[in-house]
Amino acid sequence: MLDTDVSINERVLRGVFQNCSDVIFRSIMAGKIKMLFVYVDGLIDTKMLDQVVLKPLLFEGMPNGMERVRSVSQIVKDQLIAIAETKVVHKISEVVEGVLKSKLAILIEGEGAALVADLKGFEKRSVEEPAAEIAVRGPRDGFTETLRVNTALVRRRIRSPKLKMESSTVGSLSQTDIVIAYVEGIVQDSVLNEVRERVQRIQIDSVLESGYIEEFIEDHPYSPFPTVQNTERPDVVCASILEGKVAIFVDNTPFVLIVPLTFWTGFQAVEDYYERFGYSTFIRFIRLVLFNMSLFFPSLFVAATTFHPQLIPTNLLISIAAAREGVPFPAVVEALLMEFMFEGLREAGIRLPKPIGSAVSIVGALVIGEAAVQAGIISAPIVIVVSTTGIASFAIPRYNFGIAYRMLRFPMLFMAGMMGLYGVAFVALMIFIHLVNLRSFGIPYLTPVAPQIPGNLKDIFWRSPRWTMTHRPALISGKSNKRLPEGQKPSPKRGRNSK
Repeated sequence: MLDTDVSINERVLRGVFQNCSDVIFRSIMAGKIKMLFVYVDGLIDTKMLDQVVLKPLLFEGMPNGMERVRSVSQIVKDQLIAIAETKVVHKISEVVEGVLKSKLAILIEGEGAALVADLKGFEKRSVEEPAAEIAVRGPRDGFTETLRVNTALVRRRIRSPKLKMESSTVGSLSQTDIVIAYVEGIVQDSVLNEVRERVQRIQIDSVLESGYIEEFIEDHPYSPFPTVQNTERPDVVCASILEGKVAIFVDNTPFVLIVPLTFWTGFQAVEDYYERFGYSTFIRFIRLVLFNMSLFFPSLFVAATTFHPQLIPTNLLISIAAAREGVPFPAVVEALLMEFMFEGLREAGIRLPKPIGSAVSIVGALVIGEAAVQAGIISAPIVIVVSTTGIASFAIPRYNFGIAYRMLRFPMLFMAGMMGLYGVAFVALMIFIHLVNLRSFGIPYLTPVAPQIPGNLKDIFWRSPRWTMTHRPALISGKSNKRLPEGQKPSPKRGRNSK
């Protein structure tokens, strides 16, 4: 508990913050009353501290004409300090917690309490377009590293009291703020309770990114497929929670988690819902073809050229055989070598600084595409196959889905080199069985295809017009799954002249 003597409280706090050079202790005299300010340098707005707190206290003093002074901290809170969010605390631990959360603590002589005022003023990034989810048409704002900026971006879009945001703290050392957001009446109670329970049972010393939370709450940690979605876009979060999903905001990261996640979300780009449904359906079809190509194309090439040449037209087979003449490796080794080098170049291009990364990518592509072929180490057809596969994998809208396919390509290639098409079919069957058994917070991963829900197929393989999608996903949303009334198909107004 706080003592009425400020000197004793200061001695205790200095002991708590020993060797913390960034924690500032400043004593002032407001009239005849001694006050102690405690804050972390760099985390509060010093201009507001000077103008809103220090100036009134030092130059105006305590208000005149007070009938009866009941509580100095209450007077300071109500009449002297023009700060929206203030709180009176009575424990040393509460003062320490407030100071570490970028707040100003004011301890007053003769008071067994302290005033904690919100004066956050640390440097923060402005709202910018998200780099990982670019859209030609759509909002340009993206999440930042500041939690309340992110929640405000969502609140701007859903101006309803039914949008709930529950706060909690995770991390014994980092004390990271987390917000669970959902729309009351639309979210499924079982999913929401499961999210709350999984977040509450996390015991960790620090949370530096939402990936920390994701690893603790996902359903199948050993699966290559993600069961938790992440996004930098506020419009994606709003669309998801309006379907009945739950969003998890984590302070200090622009990536927001969304659960539950289904397999088909991996093929849905945000722009699908901003363009006309015909074009969106066409692009989604191309995306599905490219997805299958990114997973199967190298394996089918290896299987066909090694075990089943009769499946290849004769002229094409002669061309491939001529190109491979003199290459010392079998097709599967060539493919694995090229895939390995491709992943290495991609990783180097991402990790290195931009000017160097692009140079390394160009040099690497020249080495692999030209020099290695001319040296007879690899053949030209395998370069075409691997580069086509790489381009196809870039068409997958969700980055974490693309990682899953990149990982699965290697065992599939290996089995194609060992058993031909039987190996490819075996791995594909294993993947399919695994997907059928996956769950994300109790929701089947392949819903609404397996289990099949015919009414929800309007946004899976194709994108139906918005006026036909009258209901939210059945297994994800709660009781209120009606999205919009029927009979809103647009049509020109028919008058006397149009007959």
